[in-house]
Amino acid sequence: MPAPAAAIVLAGGRAMRLGGVDKPQLVVHGTTLLDHAVTAVSWCDPIVVVGPIAPVRADVVWTRETPAFGGPVAAIAAGLAEVDSEEVCILAADTPRAADAVALLRDRPLPVAASGVCLADAEGIAQWLIGRYRTAALREALDGLPNSGRSASIRSLVSGLRLDLVAAGDLATDIDTWDDLERANARPAGRGTPPSQERT
Repeated sequence: MPAPAAAIVLAGGRAMRLGGVDKPQLVVHGTTLLDHAVTAVSWCDPIVVVGPIAPVRADVVWTRETPAFGGPVAAIAAGLAEVDSEEVCILAADTPRAADAVALLRDRPLPVAASGVCLADAEGIAQWLIGRYRTAALREALDGLPNSGRSASIRSLVSGLRLDLVAAGDLATDIDTWDDLERANARPAGRGTPPSQERT
């Protein structure tokens, strides 16, 4: 088993390509994206959700980045303020196959010299918002950014970190458009899909 880790779930974006909808509350296979995310990191303690308070089927700690919609780096900074564990799992709340994706990270020990490990998509592109990180490494990287990371790119945060990549194929895909949502619901449910929230 991995060392105890906290989790930061990023759930506060504007979802501009979806017309500004509350993206974490979109439903895939009968369950909201936010519940997919918190289920995926249920082995973590605490689970910190950075975003507006919303329905969720788990005990979580809520916080917001300053200012609201300050970007993923500012959100990570806000989440880290609630964390005192040596490791932290970071997960974007728009990951429809979150449980299966995070399972690739959960039981993978962090190499001694690495700052973290994150997934790579089918094209080999690092998905930094699905990863396990050493908390101290993230804090040090944040300290090197101006304005506490407000409006900073995630690339600027991780550029100085040594990260191992785990090939994840389409498990690392997210939902940015209505077509993405349709494709996610068309795929078979993953092994880690939470029970449906729909009434039967």
